[in-house]
Amino acid sequence: MLAKEINFIERFKARASHAAQVQSRVKKLEKIDRVEPPKRRQSVAFEFPPAPRSGDDVAHLRGVDKSYGSRVIYQGLDLLVRRRERCCVLGVNGAGKSTLLKLVTGTTAPDAGSVTLGGSVKMGYFAQHAMELLDGESTVLETLDAAFPRAGQGSLRTMAGAFGFSGDEIEKRCRVLSGGEKARLVMALMLYDPPNFLVLDEPTNHLDIATKEMLITVLSQFEGTMLFVSHDRHFLAALSNRVLELTPEGIHQYGGGYTEYVARTGREAPGLHA
Repeated sequence: MLAKEINFIERFKARASHAAQVQSRVKKLEKIDRVEPPKRRQSVAFEFPPAPRSGDDVAHLRGVDKSYGSRVIYQGLDLLVRRRERCCVLGVNGAGKSTLLKLVTGTTAPDAGSVTLGGSVKMGYFAQHAMELLDGESTVLETLDAAFPRAGQGSLRTMAGAFGFSGDEIEKRCRVLSGGEKARLVMALMLYDPPNFLVLDEPTNHLDIATKEMLITVLSQFEGTMLFVSHDRHFLAALSNRVLELTPEGIHQYGGGYTEYVARTGREAPGLHA
């Protein structure tokens, strides 16, 4: 689109008959924030500190009802998430996967029933809206420095490198970051001072293969608890040890990870991709 508009301006800028159209396109281009394409990245090793231990009961939902207008999502839902469980949430679109995560994180309130977190639980929540909360005028380094003012610059730069911001990319302003870069920055903010309960809603949606593999490696060593939604087969198989399948009849629970779920049910999760 940019190339087309620039070509029009160059072709007709000297013609009086097209002056208004040329000026209109010039003003339009001035308002557009140019997203800078990421450079070829090198992987940088970064050792994340261990998460503090939580109590054995991490999240407990009791008799939870949740509706949106006339559409009932949950009725009398009971669910207990225990320490070191890695629960993946499966279901068709509209089954209530993101709603379950929002209930657990307190982002949305139940219509009835209760949601409680256990003792010493420190939560980290990754959702797509988190990327929209980044300050567009701050650079990557300024964003990290504001979140962790006591951390050394060397540590922040190394951690930024682990999430793909090497060299001068750490000076890019958030408003010119691509969707994948924003997702990586939000992940870095969440994992630098690690929580012991990670709630992740489609964490790999905007990630390239290298960053996804790095994230899986980091999370496979994570000693806390996880509750997550993903349509990525590799992510599900590598990290889950309990499956919560949302169905019209309620939640079907399976011990073991996603691979065991497929072996027992003879089918993949809805909407899955490689």
